[in-house]
Amino acid sequence: MKRISGFLVAFLLIIAGQLSAQEKDKVETEETFVPHHSIGVVLAHAHVFQGRDAEGNRSVLSLPSWGLDYNYKFHPKWGIGLHTDIIVEKFMVDKHLQSGSSGEVLERSHPIAPAILGAFSPNHHWSFLFGAGAEFAKEGNLFLNRAGIEYAAELPRDWEVFGSLAYDIKWNAYDTWVLGIGISRKF
Repeated sequence: MKRISGFLVAFLLIIAGQLSAQEKDKVETEETFVPHHSIGVVLAHAHVFQGRDAEGNRSVLSLPSWGLDYNYKFHPKWGIGLHTDIIVEKFMVDKHLQSGSSGEVLERSHPIAPAILGAFSPNHHWSFLFGAGAEFAKEGNLFLNRAGIEYAAELPRDWEVFGSLAYDIKWNAYDTWVLGIGISRKF
């Protein structure tokens, strides 16, 4: 019985030490956090799985795009931003997210898609993003929702490099996956 009591006391001391260390880390993190802004540039490809090639045949399109991201991190785990994607090509896509639109093809000319996103960062590297915006092109505008995930690595002098994966749903039209790599600067 003494042996079990000794193990129990040792176990409780270890747990208490771990909880104390976690509280200390939490306090240090909250004390050292400073709200900040960042601006980033992203080189990406937008993937459209219901695309059409130049001859009008169904095709998966991989379209080059740029991104311009502004973020404001107001809490160690929370932030808000404006992420703008710009596809630099003209393309055709099947309108497949609306009932009764089978066979309808949309043309898009260099669409620009800004979205206001909320960001949750469980640690210094990962961020989960969700928000809404619009895609603007000369053929018409589309409402969109965007969900994404980013992984960032800090560099010296408040720079960071990051990878991103985002999914856009253009309501009543089509969807895209955007895979990119970028660099940003905090200020």
